[in-house]
Amino acid sequence: MTTTALPSEAEPSPPPAAARPFDLRSRFVPRMPTPAWPGWLGAGLVALFAGALRFFNLGQPERIYFDETYYATDAFALWRFGYEHETLDNSDTMLAEGDPNIFTGTGDFIVHPPVGKWMIALGDWLWTLMPFGSAVSPEGWRVASALAGMISVLILVRLATRMTRSILLGCTAGLILALDGLHFTLSRIAMVDIFLTLWILAGFTCLVIDRDKTRERLVRLVEAGVDVTTVGWLGMRWWRLAAGLCFGLAVGTKWSALFFIAAFGLLTVAWDYGARRSVGQRRVFGRWLGIDAVPAFLQTVVVAGIVYLLSWSGWLFTRGGYNRDFADGLAPDRLPNLLATPLEALWSLIDYHGRMMNFHSNLTSDHTYISAPWEWLIMRTPVMFHYDGQAVGCDTGSCVTSVVSIGTPIIWWVSIIAMVVMLGWWITFRDWRAGAVLLGVAAGWLPWFAYPDRPMFLFYALPFLPFLVLGIVLMLGMLMGAGEDSPRFAPYTRALGGVVFGVVVLLTIAHFAYLYPVLSAYPLPDDTWGDRLWFEVWIYGRDAS
Repeated sequence: MTTTALPSEAEPSPPPAAARPFDLRSRFVPRMPTPAWPGWLGAGLVALFAGALRFFNLGQPERIYFDETYYATDAFALWRFGYEHETLDNSDTMLAEGDPNIFTGTGDFIVHPPVGKWMIALGDWLWTLMPFGSAVSPEGWRVASALAGMISVLILVRLATRMTRSILLGCTAGLILALDGLHFTLSRIAMVDIFLTLWILAGFTCLVIDRDKTRERLVRLVEAGVDVTTVGWLGMRWWRLAAGLCFGLAVGTKWSALFFIAAFGLLTVAWDYGARRSVGQRRVFGRWLGIDAVPAFLQTVVVAGIVYLLSWSGWLFTRGGYNRDFADGLAPDRLPNLLATPLEALWSLIDYHGRMMNFHSNLTSDHTYISAPWEWLIMRTPVMFHYDGQAVGCDTGSCVTSVVSIGTPIIWWVSIIAMVVMLGWWITFRDWRAGAVLLGVAAGWLPWFAYPDRPMFLFYALPFLPFLVLGIVLMLGMLMGAGEDSPRFAPYTRALGGVVFGVVVLLTIAHFAYLYPVLSAYPLPDDTWGDRLWFEVWIYGRDAS
């Protein structure tokens, strides 16, 4: 069983004519750890650990807090009516008391697509199936987020195992993600950012699997004696089609997923081009464009667009949603109703999207916890999701509960070093893994710099957190120098890498445990609560003196 292998996977040079098939296989498609069951067992255990953390006391705080005031109520409206409704002024209190009659009967203007809210609604429904579940409860509107957080950890373990061919590094990646405070808090609140992260991560994972499967097909052709220098179509790319489905669900959660689709769409066709060149094909541009690039566009972008449109079905196939009647009667009279009705619905949806875009383009706010993109990696301004200075449950008379949505700083600070290492590694060796990690971070982070006047928050960084974690484990694997094809380190250097690995993991565990009370609404004495938040800006945001 391989546990620490980190083989070099820079795009190999074209093999010489006399290269034996098994030489190509060892360089082109490194073997996954065998047997497979320990890897799946490790992934399951890490995911269960993450789930236990997230489901424990999931109902705390026992009320709507922060942006649950929008997403929990919108999800409940989708569940009941198929589209979002305006709510009564005291709807948060009514929901907390289990009263579902919170709607005015009028469609509500919303500014994010519906997939994330549909997933929250699915959690509501699943919770009602439990013997102890009720139709409206904090656990109900948060359970989908907790499940998404747990599943994203599982996916990351398997992705990291595939990228490193190491069970140890794969499980380490999942453990780090499970112990990140930002991922933890957003897995315990009815907001949509955790679903955005889940679908982006799942889509990227599908593309990495597709990369391996495609190279496996090329190797098999070589082993069968086929002249691969002229091979064209490589078969149906089901995993890339699955990636398109995931990306459509990601865009259907938040539009910011479009940056990831653009980046990863280019990445997957670049991998195809590199694969063809690596097996000796020359002048491959025309073959690559027609057989790889165009189908990739259809399988990712077009499929994602179809999924996105379908995600609006609740609004399209009902009549009461906001702006739903905008285009009624505007279709040409000569069109039969069978065509005019859907045309008017789509016209109304397009106008609705224009209104949503106008909202985002002109959004302003003086929120205390606004955070510029350059602040995210250093964890300068986290968001105080919840604070109660009159809580009960500790030994002293004055108790505090809070949910401070802050990433575990040791993870994010080490990730800065990891990104520098990934950049150097990619420039020096053109290793595809380093390039993919850098691209994932860039797609989730750099576009926000183009909107300096828009109010932004630290939790916008969650979708690229898995790529930061991948960078950390790749760096740790390289430091340990494990694997036959890894850089040749002296034994003492490899021992030092093992020490660094252990220190990073132990510091991550210790730092999360230290922060846990302020992340989870656990009651603390007022005079010790602030000790866990090292800087005033972590408590007061922009109001810090």
